[in-house]
Amino acid sequence: MAILGFTLMAMMIFLLDLWIKNYIERSRKEGEETEVCGGRLLIRRYHNKGAMLDAGERKSGLVAALSLALTLGLTVLFVLTFSCKGSKTLKAGLALLLGGAYSNTYDRLVRKYVVDYVSFPVKNQKIRNIVFNISDFCIMIGALLMVLGSEK
Repeated sequence: MAILGFTLMAMMIFLLDLWIKNYIERSRKEGEETEVCGGRLLIRRYHNKGAMLDAGERKSGLVAALSLALTLGLTVLFVLTFSCKGSKTLKAGLALLLGGAYSNTYDRLVRKYVVDYVSFPVKNQKIRNIVFNISDFCIMIGALLMVLGSEK
Protein backbone atom coordinates (compact mmCIF):
# COMPACT_ATOMS: atom_id res chain seq x y z
CA MET A 1 0.00 0.00 0.00
CA ALA A 2 1.42 3.35 -1.00
CA ILE A 3 1.94 6.06 1.58
CA LEU A 4 -1.15 7.79 0.20
CA GLY A 5 -3.17 4.71 1.17
CA PHE A 6 -1.85 4.80 4.75
CA THR A 7 -2.59 8.52 4.97
CA LEU A 8 -6.13 7.92 3.70
CA MET A 9 -6.55 5.14 6.27
CA ALA A 10 -5.72 7.58 9.09
CA MET A 11 -8.07 10.20 7.64
CA MET A 12 -10.93 7.71 7.27
CA ILE A 13 -10.57 6.57 10.89
CA PHE A 14 -10.66 10.20 12.03
CA LEU A 15 -13.70 11.04 9.89
CA LEU A 16 -15.64 7.87 10.74
CA ASP A 17 -15.10 8.27 14.47
CA LEU A 18 -15.94 11.99 14.31
CA TRP A 19 -19.18 11.18 12.49
CA ILE A 20 -20.13 8.49 15.03
CA LYS A 21 -19.26 10.77 17.96
CA ASN A 22 -21.43 13.56 16.52
CA TYR A 23 -24.27 11.08 16.02
CA ILE A 24 -23.93 9.80 19.60
CA GLU A 25 -23.88 13.37 20.95
CA ARG A 26 -27.11 14.23 19.09
CA SER A 27 -29.03 11.00 19.62
CA ARG A 28 -28.12 9.63 23.07
CA LYS A 29 -28.74 10.79 26.58
CA GLU A 30 -26.04 10.28 29.20
CA GLY A 31 -26.41 6.83 30.74
CA GLU A 32 -28.87 5.50 28.12
CA GLU A 33 -27.83 2.03 26.90
CA THR A 34 -28.78 0.17 23.74
CA GLU A 35 -27.72 -3.39 22.96
CA VAL A 36 -26.47 -4.01 19.41
CA CYS A 37 -24.83 -6.89 17.50
CA GLY A 38 -27.11 -9.44 19.08
CA GLY A 39 -26.40 -8.14 22.57
CA ARG A 40 -22.60 -8.39 22.20
CA LEU A 41 -22.08 -4.62 22.46
CA LEU A 42 -23.65 -1.75 24.38
CA ILE A 43 -23.97 1.71 22.87
CA ARG A 44 -24.01 4.58 25.35
CA ARG A 45 -22.76 8.16 25.53
CA TYR A 46 -19.94 8.88 27.93
CA HIS A 47 -17.81 12.02 28.24
CA ASN A 48 -14.25 11.16 29.25
CA LYS A 49 -12.56 14.31 30.54
CA GLY A 50 -9.23 12.62 31.19
CA ALA A 51 -7.13 10.00 29.46
CA MET A 52 -7.74 6.25 29.47
CA LEU A 53 -10.16 5.25 32.26
CA ASP A 54 -10.53 8.94 33.20
CA ALA A 55 -6.89 9.17 34.36
CA GLY A 56 -6.00 12.84 34.82
CA GLU A 57 -9.64 13.94 34.76
CA ARG A 58 -8.87 16.88 37.05
CA LYS A 59 -6.00 17.98 34.81
CA SER A 60 -7.77 17.88 31.46
CA GLY A 61 -5.67 20.76 30.08
CA LEU A 62 -2.48 18.85 30.78
CA VAL A 63 -3.98 15.68 29.27
CA ALA A 64 -4.95 17.65 26.13
CA ALA A 65 -1.46 19.20 25.83
CA LEU A 66 0.21 15.81 26.27
CA SER A 67 -2.18 14.27 23.74
CA LEU A 68 -1.36 16.99 21.23
CA ALA A 69 2.41 16.64 21.79
CA LEU A 70 2.31 12.85 21.38
CA THR A 71 0.12 13.10 18.28
CA LEU A 72 2.49 15.61 16.69
CA GLY A 73 5.48 13.40 17.54
CA LEU A 74 3.80 10.38 15.97
CA THR A 75 2.97 12.47 12.91
CA VAL A 76 6.66 13.30 12.49
CA LEU A 77 7.54 9.61 12.86
CA PHE A 78 4.88 8.72 10.28
CA VAL A 79 6.29 11.25 7.80
CA LEU A 80 9.81 9.91 8.39
CA THR A 81 8.62 6.40 7.43
CA PHE A 82 7.67 7.70 3.96
CA SER A 83 11.28 7.24 2.85
CA CYS A 84 11.59 3.73 4.34
CA LYS A 85 11.11 0.83 1.98
CA GLY A 86 8.97 -1.99 3.27
CA SER A 87 7.80 -1.57 6.86
CA LYS A 88 4.16 -1.96 5.78
CA THR A 89 3.18 -3.32 9.19
CA LEU A 90 4.85 -0.36 10.91
CA LYS A 91 3.20 2.12 8.53
CA ALA A 92 -0.22 0.50 8.94
CA GLY A 93 0.22 0.60 12.72
CA LEU A 94 1.14 4.27 12.60
CA ALA A 95 -1.83 5.04 10.34
CA LEU A 96 -4.26 3.30 12.73
CA LEU A 97 -2.68 4.92 15.75
CA LEU A 98 -2.69 8.38 14.17
CA GLY A 99 -6.29 8.16 12.97
CA GLY A 100 -7.36 7.37 16.52
CA ALA A 101 -5.01 9.89 18.10
CA TYR A 102 -6.21 12.72 15.86
CA SER A 103 -9.85 11.93 16.69
CA ASN A 104 -9.37 11.81 20.46
CA THR A 105 -7.02 14.82 20.45
CA TYR A 106 -9.55 16.78 18.40
CA ASP A 107 -12.19 15.97 21.02
CA ARG A 108 -9.92 17.04 23.88
CA LEU A 109 -9.10 20.36 22.20
CA VAL A 110 -12.55 21.21 20.79
CA ARG A 111 -15.11 19.53 23.06
CA LYS A 112 -12.92 19.48 26.20
CA TYR A 113 -13.75 15.76 26.62
CA VAL A 114 -13.56 12.60 24.52
CA VAL A 115 -16.84 11.05 23.42
CA ASP A 116 -16.84 7.32 24.18
CA TYR A 117 -19.76 5.17 23.12
CA VAL A 118 -19.24 1.39 23.12
CA SER A 119 -18.82 -1.09 25.96
CA PHE A 120 -19.22 -4.80 26.55
CA PRO A 121 -22.24 -6.29 28.36
CA VAL A 122 -20.34 -8.54 30.75
CA LYS A 123 -21.35 -9.50 34.28
CA ASN A 124 -18.33 -7.81 35.89
CA GLN A 125 -19.62 -4.27 36.52
CA LYS A 126 -16.14 -2.68 36.53
CA ILE A 127 -15.42 -4.00 33.04
CA ARG A 128 -18.96 -3.22 31.86
CA ASN A 129 -18.48 0.43 32.91
CA ILE A 130 -15.42 0.90 30.67
CA VAL A 131 -16.53 2.77 27.56
CA PHE A 132 -14.52 2.97 24.33
CA ASN A 133 -14.72 4.54 20.89
CA ILE A 134 -13.39 3.36 17.53
CA SER A 135 -10.30 5.51 17.98
CA ASP A 136 -9.40 3.65 21.17
CA PHE A 137 -9.47 0.32 19.33
CA CYS A 138 -7.44 1.75 16.45
CA ILE A 139 -4.85 3.12 18.90
CA MET A 140 -4.51 -0.27 20.61
CA ILE A 141 -4.27 -2.24 17.35
CA GLY A 142 -1.97 0.38 15.81
CA ALA A 143 0.42 0.26 18.78
CA LEU A 144 0.56 -3.54 18.54
CA LEU A 145 1.26 -3.38 14.79
CA MET A 146 3.97 -0.78 15.36
CA VAL A 147 5.73 -3.11 17.78
CA LEU A 148 5.40 -6.06 15.41
CA GLY A 149 6.49 -3.93 12.42
CA SER A 150 9.55 -2.53 14.14
CA GLU A 151 11.08 -5.96 14.80
CA LYS A 152 13.47 -7.30 12.21
